[in-house]
Amino acid sequence: MFERSMALVRKEKAVYDTLNMLNFDVTKKCLVGEGWCPLFAKTQIQETLQRATFDSSSQVGIIFHAMGDADPPPTYFRTNRFTNAFQEIVDAYGVARYQEANPAVYTVITFPFLFAVMFGDWGHGLCLLLLALFLIARESRFASQKLGSFMEMLFGGRYVVLLMSIFSIFCGLLYNEFFSVAFHIFGSSAFKCRDDQCSDAQTAGLVKFRDPYPFGVDPSWRGSRTELPFLNSLKMKMSILLGVTQMNVGIILSYFNARFFNNSIDVRYEFVPQLIFLNSLFGYLSILIIIKWCTGSQADLYHVMIYMFLSPMEELGENQLFWGQRPLQIFLLLIAIIAAPWILFPKPFILKKLNSERFQGRSYGILRNSEMDLDAEPGSSRQHHEEFNFSEVFVHQLIHTIEFVLGAVSNTASYLRLWALSLAHSELSTVFYEKVLLLAWGYDNLLVKAIGLAVFAFATAFILLMMETLSAFLHALRLHWVEFQNKFYHGDGYKFRPFSFNALTEDDD
Repeated sequence: MFERSMALVRKEKAVYDTLNMLNFDVTKKCLVGEGWCPLFAKTQIQETLQRATFDSSSQVGIIFHAMGDADPPPTYFRTNRFTNAFQEIVDAYGVARYQEANPAVYTVITFPFLFAVMFGDWGHGLCLLLLALFLIARESRFASQKLGSFMEMLFGGRYVVLLMSIFSIFCGLLYNEFFSVAFHIFGSSAFKCRDDQCSDAQTAGLVKFRDPYPFGVDPSWRGSRTELPFLNSLKMKMSILLGVTQMNVGIILSYFNARFFNNSIDVRYEFVPQLIFLNSLFGYLSILIIIKWCTGSQADLYHVMIYMFLSPMEELGENQLFWGQRPLQIFLLLIAIIAAPWILFPKPFILKKLNSERFQGRSYGILRNSEMDLDAEPGSSRQHHEEFNFSEVFVHQLIHTIEFVLGAVSNTASYLRLWALSLAHSELSTVFYEKVLLLAWGYDNLLVKAIGLAVFAFATAFILLMMETLSAFLHALRLHWVEFQNKFYHGDGYKFRPFSFNALTEDDD
């Protein structure tokens, strides 16, 4: 009874607090208020106000019309139970500006996939899948209960866990790892051993005798002396390909942002040179990786990329992958050098020219500059036109240029965490399986076997399924917030927070 009374008091207090934000009309017979509403809800709001007027027998009719305002509108995205958690992941970095591209649309797929690249094991993925299905099956029960902070966070991200588990199973099948054990799921291996002990360091290794394994890593690599070098090379190159692809998607989204806001300056002097700079270096590296995979070349890509900068005129020799590679590298290096000042110099001077012409009385529209911070807070009385400060704009553009040029290198290197964490997860699984479970299973003592099984289960549950899951989640989060979103996402807007009784909590005063 007390809780119901407190809930009623909180609702009444919230209603009066909202009414206090309104102003009296000059006739003192009605209240006037200004607020934001989604465009799709205008008809519903009008019908609700008219029904309230009729039910209260008011003598004053409702007037509802759109008004202009100097403040940027709040941002509102319609979500459901499935997409809400992904939107919260993006909003934790920063709320989108009004009408800018929403990264959550892409995060729904890319976030669980990058997580799975680091967590790829279809045995561990099945464990996560069971957890996600349990949370979804008990959805109605958990939604009506008061959960602890950890359980509430886990339940809120149940669909994120579901997709992470599905992609982990997929990547685990690609890596051919089930609790670090390889299986011949998709047919027979393409390799055979020269002798009876493939894992012996003194053997000659594996010999290919049939067509490649149809899907994923051939199971014969598991336990061979070339397993680690092969998987290292595969996962490292794959990480670079995934990173360059995602960064290109981010730059392309900056083009759609600029085109939507009719900002041709950003298209010509940011999008184009950024795309050229990134792909003339790391896009070219990605193409070399694919060519090396397709041709089976033994070229050293480290040597190719390093001497592309140090000695661009030097002959490639055995590291040449295709005809005309050296002239192409010289050309790509030149346009990469040109792209940096292309980002830095034109935009500030063009903005200065447009600003001076506007104040000379010529007819120009509002000067749109995506780099000018729209840091207006709700309720502020910021003016549409601000005084143009060339030095501030130039310094801002200089910082932006340095950040992008250096970030193109550091962000690409940052994606190597996909390789590092995937390798760490695989090696930890192997250690627990071989040095704990198999070692204990080699004894005839039943107690030793039980202890070994218990230790293996504990290590799998708490280290591989909890700590490694958290680690891969945080690294995937960083890749989206820093490496992906900084290419196009400003994230300096503010949320649309409508009045709602459901939003009231017990902590409200």
